[in-house]
Amino acid sequence: MARGNVRGRRVFEEREKLDERVVDITRVAKVVKGGRRFNFRVVAVVGDNRGQVGMGVGKARGVPDAIRKATERARRNMGPVALVQTTIPHEVVGRCSGAKVLLKPATPGTGVVAAGGVRAVLEAAGVRDVLTKSQGSSNVLNVVRATMEGLAQLRRVEDVARERGVPEANVMPFWRRGR
Repeated sequence: MARGNVRGRRVFEEREKLDERVVDITRVAKVVKGGRRFNFRVVAVVGDNRGQVGMGVGKARGVPDAIRKATERARRNMGPVALVQTTIPHEVVGRCSGAKVLLKPATPGTGVVAAGGVRAVLEAAGVRDVLTKSQGSSNVLNVVRATMEGLAQLRRVEDVARERGVPEANVMPFWRRGR
């Protein structure tokens, strides 16, 4: 009996640390012989605000069930994001279907210049200073997926230098070499 309580408390503590955000709730319809059958699709983002983020989609007849499914899937899909202090290491473009999201590093104090799904993903990942531009489709699910793809493309200078087997100074952009 005590083991169950400990396990339950550990799960609660783990969930308490994670930043869970419901980005979108959409009612979808399936046309059947008797009319339309309505379900709800929820897009959720979960992050630890320290470089780990995941997104999930949940569908159910009721909103609470869809939210639970989406957050569970987001927790399972969490992955690392390369960060340099409070921003991202370099400019990157993420694409998903018709959505295109541009992410650019920003100086400390700039804040997260983003809207909707892009902001939710970046804040949950722990990015504090970034400039973004969302182009093309405004479908929230595709915008979130494009943002996640862009974050997955990020690589730190140290990692690239190690992969290539060269000093970090050779990989850094020319404007950062002097420092």
